[in-house]
Amino acid sequence: MKITKKDADYVARLARLALSEEEKAKYAEQLGTILEYVDQLNKLDTKNVPPTSNVLALRNVWRQDKLVRRSPEEVERLLANAPEREDNFFKVKKVIE
Repeated sequence: MKITKKDADYVARLARLALSEEEKAKYAEQLGTILEYVDQLNKLDTKNVPPTSNVLALRNVWRQDKLVRRSPEEVERLLANAPEREDNFFKVKKVIE
């Protein structure tokens, strides 16, 4: 698809960019190249390709929650820098009304 300097100027105005005439010519050529490539991709047969949001196979890598008993000394060390605490817990502001 051929992009003109007028098209590049229009896109630049939408993006609130002030471009010189040389920049308009340069970006018109670059945009044209990009759109030609996208046109090639549009010609590919993708009927049998399932939609995907990620090309890598993802899996949950979280560990299972397990209750671990801590010694009173270790609990004290873990809570030593807490801004506020209540018994053996961090005290935080209420976030749900």
